[in-house]
Amino acid sequence: MSIRERLSGNEAAATAMKQINPDVVAAFPITPSTEIPQYFSTFVANGTVDTEFVAVESEHSAMSACIGAEAAGSRAMTATSANGLSLMWEMIYIASSLRLPIVLSLVNRAVSGPLNIHNDHSDAMGVRDAGWIMLFSENNQEAYDNTLMAHRIAEHKDVMLPLMVCQDGFITSHSIENIQLEEDEKVKKFVGEYHPEHYLLNQKEPIAVGPLDVQTYLFEHKAQQALAMKNAKKVILEVAKDFEKMTGRSYGFFEAYKLEDAEVAVVCMNSTAGTTKYVVDKLRENGIKAGLLKVRVYRPFPAEEIAEALGHLKAVAILDKSDSLNAAGGALFEDVTSAMYVNQKTVPAVNYIYGIGGRDTKADDIEKVYEELLEIVKTGKVENPYRYFGLRKEGDKNAL
Repeated sequence: MSIRERLSGNEAAATAMKQINPDVVAAFPITPSTEIPQYFSTFVANGTVDTEFVAVESEHSAMSACIGAEAAGSRAMTATSANGLSLMWEMIYIASSLRLPIVLSLVNRAVSGPLNIHNDHSDAMGVRDAGWIMLFSENNQEAYDNTLMAHRIAEHKDVMLPLMVCQDGFITSHSIENIQLEEDEKVKKFVGEYHPEHYLLNQKEPIAVGPLDVQTYLFEHKAQQALAMKNAKKVILEVAKDFEKMTGRSYGFFEAYKLEDAEVAVVCMNSTAGTTKYVVDKLRENGIKAGLLKVRVYRPFPAEEIAEALGHLKAVAILDKSDSLNAAGGALFEDVTSAMYVNQKTVPAVNYIYGIGGRDTKADDIEKVYEELLEIVKTGKVENPYRYFGLRKEGDKNAL
């Protein structure tokens, strides 16, 4: 029977880690993820878990320690944000290329500079192509649930890739919400034990980890990583079905909120979805057929499924909480529009960059997006596909 509790997003992530009881947790504090290893360290200190907690001198060392632990045959976890993830950058790629199913709780925060400790998605977007599975969480419940499913996905024999669970810094990480927790024994049974096929401490099979990989083999190894990411799509859905049997909570690649009969829709990730749902409900009351597609699984990107879900719309807006600084839209916009094009779904699309550095995302802002989508439907024209909302304009109003 589920346990009703009130927790912040960071507490929810740490509680999931406690129930998983990993072999090793290596972490270095950085706002706003600091509370996760802080809470978890108390579980270590009071004997609630038998995890080896490694207090390292930097985030680069944290990921290095997790890599060493996983390579040796242990289940390893960590947490970080923003500049901490940037400092891990070298090891992030090594973790995925060595096919080590490390689980990282990423509390999304703006990457410097200038220094900003508040929420946007620039940290996650900076490593979107590093070979990690990426799950996004609208609220504390999803942060908890995604973490419980993470090892089952990452450690599957057809996957063996690291996985990061993302949630919005401060917005969910430090906000207390009602949450349904599962009983420890049920979680333990669901997650299962980790028994890797190949590991350094296996005396019966001496192996090398991370040797020089030149022209003869690297291409094939990268192709194997790509295949593993494709395999993860099937595994993610299989694990979600088992999770639903245990909890009654259902998850897919994305949530289609009032999308089936919608004429206009927004695509977004993480906590912005909650605000957007409020706006969709309000617009529906006024007879406007608005919808939402909330992306949960960003890597592997469910291109075919998203294209199919959006293909009937008259106009769609993709919201990016990080700017790619490429003069051609944000990362989510690029992925969605590419998916639509490849799958031959022609829908007028517009991109909005928003929320950079923790700028408030208000219901009025989202409502204005839907108003502009309705104008696109009316005129049949997308005057400027690359837009901002919530930006304090200075000088020439047409400059952006």
